[in-house]
Amino acid sequence: MFGQSIVDGFGRGHRHVFPRAVRFADVDSLGHVNNVRFLDYLEDARLALFHVDPHREGGEPFKGLVIARHEIDYLRPLTFRPDPVRVESWVTEIRPVRFTLAYEIRDDEEIFVKARSVLAAYDVAKASPRRLNQDELAYLGRFATP
Repeated sequence: MFGQSIVDGFGRGHRHVFPRAVRFADVDSLGHVNNVRFLDYLEDARLALFHVDPHREGGEPFKGLVIARHEIDYLRPLTFRPDPVRVESWVTEIRPVRFTLAYEIRDDEEIFVKARSVLAAYDVAKASPRRLNQDELAYLGRFATP
């Protein structure tokens, strides 16, 4: 259903690209993907980026990340289709405890959604924010815009 994620090139400033199938269940009575379903698309891309990205060299998956904020701009309707869309994501800001991901849900011709998520590092055992570690900062840096 989802395919494998890829990295658009290697090194600083490259996008993570996740192909996402448009499921029939994503489409509402108006014939387009329901706005809430786009959060699922973003989540699927984040999980691929932080947990199962085959290009991530060693290291544990990111643990204890929480969403602090989402912003979504719906630019044009996305309807059911046989070909997947691409969820492209990259890092626009890195701070000691949080970072911002930007996304585009698109195909070769159109951008359907632009979005941003602010994620915060979180220590689950202490139930409090934590600082991003050096491995996490280095990994995020690969996707940071120059």
